[in-house]
Amino acid sequence: MVALGDGQFHVELVLDPAAGRLQAYVLDDELENFVRSPSHSVDVSVRRGGTTKSVTLVAVANPATGETVGDTALFEGQAEWLRATSSFEGTIGSMAVRGSTFTKVPFSFPGGDKPAR
Repeated sequence: MVALGDGQFHVELVLDPAAGRLQAYVLDDELENFVRSPSHSVDVSVRRGGTTKSVTLVAVANPATGETVGDTALFEGQAEWLRATSSFEGTIGSMAVRGSTFTKVPFSFPGGDKPAR
């Protein structure tokens, strides 16, 4: 779980290595409810083994919940190199949530928050 700001929101990252897919779910401070974001995409940079790669997670619409691109709690992206990855360091480039924009948020996967250096 990755805290945004002082923990008023969180991002849960889910990796499906078989599909080469990374998903990000935006949650509230209590980790109980999904929180919709107006972001259309979120860039994530991943560092593993001395190499940095990027993946763009795009907003996912869900007709069952009424979520649309620009008003959703789910972002996902695919990259072939994610198939060979199970742990890495990363940074969420920029994500808007309820009037705040969070930038350059570091994390470890699995694990979550990465202490500031």
